[in-house]
Amino acid sequence: MGDDQSRVEVTVTRPEDARHPFGQLAVYGTQHILTMYGGVIAPPLIVGGAAGLSVTDMALLVTAGLFVSGLATLLQTLGIGPVGSRLPIVQGISFASVSTMVTIASQDGLRSVFGSIIVAGVIGLVLSSFFAKLVRLFPAVVTGTIITVIGLSLLPTAFQWAMGNDRKSAEYGSMGNIAFAGLTLLIILVISRLFQGAISRLSILIGLIAGTLLAVVTGRADFSAVAHTKIVALPPIMHFGSPTFQVGAIVSMTIVILVIMTETTADILAIGEIVGTEVDSKRVAAGLRADMLSTTVAPVFGSFPCSAFAQNVGLVALTGIKSRFVVAAGGLVLVLLGLFPVVGAVVAGIPYPVLGGAGIVLFGSVAASGVRTLARVDFNDNLNMVIVAVAMGVGLIPIAAPTFWDKFPTWLGVIMHSGISATAIVAIVLNLLFNEIKRGNKPGASVFAAADDSRDRLGDRLDDDIRD
Repeated sequence: MGDDQSRVEVTVTRPEDARHPFGQLAVYGTQHILTMYGGVIAPPLIVGGAAGLSVTDMALLVTAGLFVSGLATLLQTLGIGPVGSRLPIVQGISFASVSTMVTIASQDGLRSVFGSIIVAGVIGLVLSSFFAKLVRLFPAVVTGTIITVIGLSLLPTAFQWAMGNDRKSAEYGSMGNIAFAGLTLLIILVISRLFQGAISRLSILIGLIAGTLLAVVTGRADFSAVAHTKIVALPPIMHFGSPTFQVGAIVSMTIVILVIMTETTADILAIGEIVGTEVDSKRVAAGLRADMLSTTVAPVFGSFPCSAFAQNVGLVALTGIKSRFVVAAGGLVLVLLGLFPVVGAVVAGIPYPVLGGAGIVLFGSVAASGVRTLARVDFNDNLNMVIVAVAMGVGLIPIAAPTFWDKFPTWLGVIMHSGISATAIVAIVLNLLFNEIKRGNKPGASVFAAADDSRDRLGDRLDDDIRD
C-alpha cells in the first residue's frame, strides 16, 4: 500500500523567511533605518564630545557607527552558523553604554574605552550560551531601575548641547542657542502630535533636519568641514590608536554588557512573539553571539557596543512586515552610509542646540522606557521599593555630586562615576539579598510596604467619608 501511494512533500516557511521584491526590500529596509537613525548617530556624538574630538574625528566616529551597525544587522538577520538569530532585528550602537563610555573617555580617553569594550565583548561572547541562566539576576525591578538611570544620566548632556556645548564660548547658554533647542523640540512635538505611524516615528530625524536648515539660514551652522572630507572611503582601522586596558573601565563595561545582553534577550523574545515564530534558548544564544561578536569587533573600526533596537521591534509590529530580509536590506543601507565619510561630516556639523532639542526627547524617552518597565514590578509586601530607591539614589550621585567618588581608589571611582554601573551593582546585590534569598523574608516587613498599607486604609476612609 505504501509503495503505490503518492507522497506529497510539504514545505513550511517561517514568517521571518518571507521574500519580497527588490523595490519593497529597499523601501521597507530604508524605513527601518530612518526609524533608528537618530539613535545610532547620538552615541558617537556624545562620546566624541566627551573625549574632545575634532569635527573630522567626530565624523569618523559617526560613519564607523553606521558601518558597524550595518554589519551587525546583517550578521543578526542572515546569520553565519551558530551566530545570528535570523530574525528581523536591527542592531545599532547601544545607548546603555553611553554613560559609562563618557566617564571613561573623559578620564582616560577613547583608547581605554575601546580596550574595555573588547574585553567585555569577549566575556559576553563566552557567556552567551549560558546567559539564559543569568537572566534571572536581571528582573524588571533591576532592568527598569537601570534603564531609568540611563535616561536620567544622559539628560544633562542634552541640556549642555542646548546651551551650545562649549562652555568657553560667549554664546554658551545664550537665549539664541536655547531658542533653537526649543524650536527643534517644538517641531518634534508637533510632528508627533499631528501625524501617526511612520511619519510620527521619524519625528526626531525630521526635527534635526528642520532645525539644522533653520540654523543654516540664520548663519548658526558650520559645514565647512564637509568640503574637506572624502566622499567615499573605507572606515580606517584603529584610527584612534591601539586600545589600552584599565581594570576599572573593564569592570564597568562588563556590567554594561550584561545589561545590553538582557535588553537584547528581551527584544529577541518580543520579536518572536510579534512575528509568530518559535524562539528557544538556542536561538536566543545565537542572537546574543551576534550581538557580542559585533561589539567585540566594533573598536577595530572605531565604534562602540551594539544592541538590538527596541524601536524597530515596534516598527515590525506596526507595519506587519515580518521578513528578516527586509531588515537585512536596511543593514546594507547602513553599511553603504558608513562608506561615505561625507555623511558623517554632515552629521557632525549639526549645531549642538539643535541636537539638544532632539536629545531632550531622545534621552527622556529612555528614562520613560525604564519607568514603563518598573510599572510591571510588584511593590506589595516586599522590598522592591527599597531596591529602586537606593539603586537609583546611588546611580544619580555622579549627576548630583560629580566629585563624590574622587577620593576613592581610581578603579572604584571609574566604576562608580558611571551611573549605570553604580545602579546595576546596587540593584543586583539588593535584589539578591531581598528577593532571591528567601530565608527570613516576612510579608509586610518593609516600612515602605507598611506605609503603602496605611496610605491605602487612609484613602479608603476618605472615600467612605466623602460618600457619607
